[in-house]
Amino acid sequence: MTVEYDKQGNIGIITINRPDARNAVNAEVAQGIESAIDQIEDDPEVWVGILTGARTEKGYIFCAGADLKAMNTDPGGMQTEKGGFGGFVTRERTKPVIAAVDGPALAGGTELVLACDMVVASDTAKFGIPEVKRNLVAAAGGLFRLPRKLPRNIAMELALTGSLDFSAERAHHFGLVNRLAGEGQALEVARELAAEICKNAPLAVAESRKFMIECTDQPDEIGWKMSGEGIMKMFGTEDFNEGLTAFIEKRDPEWKGR
Repeated sequence: MTVEYDKQGNIGIITINRPDARNAVNAEVAQGIESAIDQIEDDPEVWVGILTGARTEKGYIFCAGADLKAMNTDPGGMQTEKGGFGGFVTRERTKPVIAAVDGPALAGGTELVLACDMVVASDTAKFGIPEVKRNLVAAAGGLFRLPRKLPRNIAMELALTGSLDFSAERAHHFGLVNRLAGEGQALEVARELAAEICKNAPLAVAESRKFMIECTDQPDEIGWKMSGEGIMKMFGTEDFNEGLTAFIEKRDPEWKGR
């Protein structure tokens, strides 16, 4: 299978598995990622997703971007109607997804990372949007998402030079990467981050994610309105009562997601 999906407790792990093609995105990968996100979104027991890439014979790699051979014959095949490129970059979601990046995440690989909510990267991770080297533009979100995550001049340099050497350490310094890991450990550290999130009420996590995405660049009045609506929504859930009861009884809450 070009994309593997593994449910581990409340975590759904998506692995791009085309090691012979450096985990590049073709039509099968796009459809596979979309299907895996469908499973995460539809499964009330899965609260957090992780997106990663299989190890190749030449070492770790997250994703080399679009399969240029496939693009030459079927340029639209690596997109889906719901998710856009890779079945993911334009996908509407309610649950957080963490990118676990071991090795290079280049071109469309960087754009898959930018579409995630958080990033764990190992010592071997590299980021870049080198499309200008092939008379292309980073059309899967890189040209507007990257300057939201990095200082604009740094993002501009990456876009115009096509540099392939933006390290995990530099990405962490500028805030693109949440946590650093040793080589081969990105997935394990991503699992640890996901487990921390899963200790919390899944409805509140989803609502908080939604607010941050929709309100960050909006006027304060929109943020206040959505915050008021959100807390009222939480008041009407079973997990609201469970959270208060667990606090009073000095025990860990048992979340139901309803």
